Amino acid sequence: MSTLSHEVKAGIFKEYSGDAKNTGSVQGQIALLTQRINHISDHLQSKPKDHHNRQALLKLVGKRKKLLQYLAERDIQAYRALIEKLNLRK
Repeated sequence: MSTLSHEVKAGIFKEYSGDAKNTGSVQGQIALLTQRINHISDHLQSKPKDHHNRQALLKLVGKRKKLLQYLAERDIQAYRALIEKLNLRK
């Protein structure tokens, strides 16, 4: 498993947070977690017995769920826009 490069992370934060250095924004964190979840999901399609990464995937999904709940409580319009932009079910 390769990790995301610095340039990819900066691009995600710039697109969803407005600035590449704004790594603390909830929208940017959710987008980064979604990218990592998609990457691990693709990996698990080809390696179904990789239980270590399956457990990591479940932890990332739980963390993203908590951040989405926080965003929904704080700013429902931003939540709906982010769900639409990331193509997440809700």
